[in-house]
Amino acid sequence: MRCRHSGPLPPLSAPSAAPSFAPLYLQIKALLEKSLEAREWRPGEPIPSEIELASRYQVSQGTVRKAIDALAADNLVVRRQGKGTFVATHTEERTSLPRFLRIRRNEGGDVAPVSRLLDVRRAKAAADVARLLGLKPGDPVLVLKRVLDYAGAPVVLDEITLPAALFRGLTKARYDAYRGSMYGFFESQFGVRMLKAQERIRAVAADAATAEVLGTEVGAPLLAVDRVTLTYGDRPVEVRRGLCVTHGYHYLNDLY
Repeated sequence: MRCRHSGPLPPLSAPSAAPSFAPLYLQIKALLEKSLEAREWRPGEPIPSEIELASRYQVSQGTVRKAIDALAADNLVVRRQGKGTFVATHTEERTSLPRFLRIRRNEGGDVAPVSRLLDVRRAKAAADVARLLGLKPGDPVLVLKRVLDYAGAPVVLDEITLPAALFRGLTKARYDAYRGSMYGFFESQFGVRMLKAQERIRAVAADAATAEVLGTEVGAPLLAVDRVTLTYGDRPVEVRRGLCVTHGYHYLNDLY
């Protein structure tokens, strides 16, 4: 079976290598990112102090501070007053709304939805999905279908496509046994950290199968959110389509 994804997002261009004349703090930031990617410091763990890193890289403490500030702005690390700087982790989202969750209730009073995984199956990547994930057509992928319930009612139906090579051993039973967000599951169980994403949003009409899962009428307006999610080095590791009911809910985005 080939995994197809209608309305594909345009491919994200890989960043060019940093030129040699990049500011020193950005060069240090790049070195720290390589250490994070290599899991020298694991999610949730503290990184060395500014003084230690300054000694390690033979730069000033101020340069290290600017590099860490840049990492924090990219949500790669978290500063904690009086405690130090820690590698950011999705597992902390068990007590807060996940950073990537953008569907909100119109009346406010946001609570984290409950995730129900419906199915996990293996497939072969069609050309559009392969392009988005940096794979070859026909490469093995995993396709997950899950529902997000808000206050006990289904609101979002997700189809999530992942490179099978990065998620060996992912099963429905393994996911169901995990307590936490899906991105926390990917991070803690498979070492794949979702760092940023590109999304395309448009209106669609519910087909019969989707309407049945979401408890709405055929033809009802839905919000289709197509996402490509990236890990370190801007490598794509997830293609996702979320179909969201629009009655009582909206998509929220913060612009800076």
